[in-house]
Amino acid sequence: MSRIAILGGGSWGTALAIVLARARRWHDISLWVHDPALAESIQRDRENRTYLPGHRLAPEVSVTCKIQDVISGARILVGAIPTAHARAIYSAAASSASPRSVFVSAAKGLEPATHKRMSEVVLEVFLPKLALRVAVLSGPSFAAEAARGEPTAVVLASSDAALASELQEEFAAPNFRVYTNDDVVGVELAGAMKNVIAIAAGVCQGLDLGSNPLAALITRGLAEMSRLAAALGAQPETLTGLAGLGDLVLTCTGVLSRNRQVGIELGKGRALGEILAGMRMVAEGVGTTAALLALAREAKVELPITEQVAAILHHEKPPREAIREIMNRPQKRE
Repeated sequence: MSRIAILGGGSWGTALAIVLARARRWHDISLWVHDPALAESIQRDRENRTYLPGHRLAPEVSVTCKIQDVISGARILVGAIPTAHARAIYSAAASSASPRSVFVSAAKGLEPATHKRMSEVVLEVFLPKLALRVAVLSGPSFAAEAARGEPTAVVLASSDAALASELQEEFAAPNFRVYTNDDVVGVELAGAMKNVIAIAAGVCQGLDLGSNPLAALITRGLAEMSRLAAALGAQPETLTGLAGLGDLVLTCTGVLSRNRQVGIELGKGRALGEILAGMRMVAEGVGTTAALLALAREAKVELPITEQVAAILHHEKPPREAIREIMNRPQKRE
């Protein structure tokens, strides 16, 4: 039996608890939820009515707000915390973790303050106390669809091939297919960058633009993602896989995409603060945009779409003006 601790009672953490309970192997699953009242209601009602309504947790999944109870004795730690809060939560968890634990990061974004990837944050927090082995889970996976049992394919990346293979077996479940690779950098960057392009895709829809601009945006957005990822050490093929192209298409076109929804409302003329105030869940692309631009400046890489998204988000640039500026860039070879 593998004891699995999932940190984060949002939609994705809850969905992973549901998916892992269906896995072929027997799991002892604990879900840590920050809000005591929400933890109590999920444990009692077997449903996260705040973040994933309509999907029941299996009886064997325990839910608590006491992080030490969840971490103690867990073989696999899964992080599904919004990136802005991850360091603080992981620091609270580190003292209770077992030396044999492995960590799977399931968040898609960069730490806003440091611009670090989540695997880097995890290692900084847990080392040198624990010789923790780390993997990353990403790919096109809306929480509600995975929880419903719809066919979903994800990628699990680790520089440790044996760990990747072990976790592939642990996480594989009916209609939840897990591929592996060794490109942690590429998988994490892709998961962060696609959220920003999805905001731009939403802007296009909010402006009532047609299919031509969306197709161009996804294609040029992937080129932009690939440039930065390669400059930062990623493998180019990762960006054409599930974590890159797959998740980009899903997030730019799917009605469940929070980042796309932010873009739609921006395109309609609403202010960012008003949009975010009405959202229960985090749209990671909002906080990731500035971090990506900082990394791009250091790497001397151009990110024209990301630059315009940042201008719309943080400098109140009219969306039509941002699109016009991109279209008026000097002509170039593809």
